[in-house]
Amino acid sequence: MRSEQHFRYLAACYRVNSMKLQDIAGVIEARLQGDGNVEISGVASIDSAADNDLVFVEDEKYLGRALQSRAAGVIAGEFAAASLGKPLLIAKHPKLAFARAAGVLVSKMRGSGVHSTAVVHESVRLGRDVFVEARAVVSENAEIGENTRVGAGCVIGRGVKIGRDCELYPNVTIYAGTTLGERVVVHAGAVLGSDGFGYVRDASSGRYEKFPQLGRLVIEDHVEIGANSTIDRGALDETRIGCGTKIDNLVHIGHNCRLGANVVIAAQTGLSGSVTIENDVVLGGQVGIGEHARLEEGVIVGAQGGIPSRKILRGKGVVFWGTPARPIQQYLKQLAALARQGKKR
Repeated sequence: MRSEQHFRYLAACYRVNSMKLQDIAGVIEARLQGDGNVEISGVASIDSAADNDLVFVEDEKYLGRALQSRAAGVIAGEFAAASLGKPLLIAKHPKLAFARAAGVLVSKMRGSGVHSTAVVHESVRLGRDVFVEARAVVSENAEIGENTRVGAGCVIGRGVKIGRDCELYPNVTIYAGTTLGERVVVHAGAVLGSDGFGYVRDASSGRYEKFPQLGRLVIEDHVEIGANSTIDRGALDETRIGCGTKIDNLVHIGHNCRLGANVVIAAQTGLSGSVTIENDVVLGGQVGIGEHARLEEGVIVGAQGGIPSRKILRGKGVVFWGTPARPIQQYLKQLAALARQGKKR
C-alpha cells in the first residue's frame, strides 16, 4: 500500500487526470466488462494499488491477486473474460494498454516561460508554452518548438533546432547545429553533437592531427536518450538516430553512425564511428561495436557481445552472443565443447 509520503511526492511531481473507466477503454481500445462509470485517478502495481487505481495483469496466475487488491479496475488479457469481482478492461497486450492508460491519466507537472536566471539570446525563436528553467543557456538562432521544456542548467548551442513536445532534463548539452525532432526526451547529463573521435597520425612525428568534425547530428521523432549518454556529430556528413529509437543511460554513439527506426540500446553500449544499425535492432548492455560494422534489420545482440570492425550481422530475430558475436546456438555449442575439453584434461 502506498504511503502518505508517496502520495505527496506524486502530487508534487505529477498532474493526475481522473477519468471514467469507459473513457479509458475508448482511448486504449480495450473491451470493457463491468461498471464503466468507475472513476480512475491513478495507476499502480497490484501490491501498492489504492482505491481509485488501475492495475494490469499479463499472466493468469496473478489475476486472483489483482481481483482481491484495492484497485478500482484491472487491465488483463482474454484469460480474464469470465472473471467477476472488479470492472475489467480486456486487451490483447495488457502491459501496452496499461502504459497507454498511464499516459492519459498521469502527466508531469510543468510550467511555462523563461526563468529569470536563464540566458536566452534575442535571436532565439521560442514556440508557444516553451519552458526554459533556471540557468539554462540558449544560444543565437536556436529554435525551440511549442510545449518543449528545457531543464535547469541545459546549454543549447547556436542554430540548434528542437521540435515540439520535447523534454530536456537538467544539464543536457546540445552542440551547435544539432536537430531534434518532435517528442524527443533527453535525460540529465546527456551530450549531443560533440566532436567525433577522429584523428590522423603523422608517421614522421608520431603526432595525431585532428580530422575535421564539421558534420551534424539529427535526432528524429519519438527518440529517448538516457542520462549521461553521448552522441557525436558526423565528421563531414551526419550522424542520424531514427524515429522511435530508445537509448539507455551511459551509451556512446560515435561520429557518422546511422541508426534506423525503433532500435533499442541498453546501458554502457559503445558504437565506434560509421556503424550502421538498421530498423528494429536490439542491443543488450555493454555491447561493443567496431567501426564500419553493419547490423541488419531485426538483429539481436546479447549483453557484452563484441562485433569486430566491418563485420555484418544479418538475420531478423536471430540472437548473437559472445566476442566475436555469433548466433547463440553456435556460441553455446562452442562453450559446451570447451567444457568437454576441460574435463578431458
